[in-house]
Amino acid sequence: MVNPMKREAKRIELRAIQIVRDRRTILDIPNTDIELGGITACIGPNGAGKTTFLKLLHGLIKPNAAGSIGYADGIRSALVLHHTPMIKASVRCNISLNGVRKPTEDEIDRVLQEVGLSHLQHQPAHQLSAGEKQKLSLGRARLQKPNVLILDEPTANLDPTTTAQVEAMIREFASSGCDVLISSHQLAQVRRLAESIVFIDGGQIIEKGACAPFFAQPQTEAAQRYMQRERAAD
Repeated sequence: MVNPMKREAKRIELRAIQIVRDRRTILDIPNTDIELGGITACIGPNGAGKTTFLKLLHGLIKPNAAGSIGYADGIRSALVLHHTPMIKASVRCNISLNGVRKPTEDEIDRVLQEVGLSHLQHQPAHQLSAGEKQKLSLGRARLQKPNVLILDEPTANLDPTTTAQVEAMIREFASSGCDVLISSHQLAQVRRLAESIVFIDGGQIIEKGACAPFFAQPQTEAAQRYMQRERAAD
């Protein structure tokens, strides 16, 4: 168990959600509840709708007119996408631009230290490596003080050392009481981090529940096929 702390799960109620682009249905979620507690992994094939789903939960994408999203427990989310743009300014300036609250200088100093970027704080942020940019994005999210952190493929294209560092930061969020929803195509990473699973295929939430039973025996044919393909690819 990644985060042994006992706490009530945050419930998200999804009703009649349908996202259509260019006549193609990206998400089709008639009626379901998602409970977030600790670290939850959103998994599924490429093009399944995972990124759109994460953006929807954060509010970056609005539901259709008939659809609704209910947050039963006062969710304050921060979203870190796979490619987060940086303005042409210093690392320190970029990390302070969270769009939610203006952090104090002491808070910025503390977070720069925590994410290991103090020595780069005056460097142009857009010149950072991919791993350094991801640490900056996570530091910026930390300054927002969310109670839910949403991450889209946070370690894609990172080397093993940086991946381990980012995973440690994700665990720190969870251990501090911030629930985490992470999309990942790396099943080994999901096993290391996650306590629960949301499996999406074809824009639909096919299966959800605890991580260990899902890996041991998926309940749906779609999830079984996905796991077979991923295991064969490994």
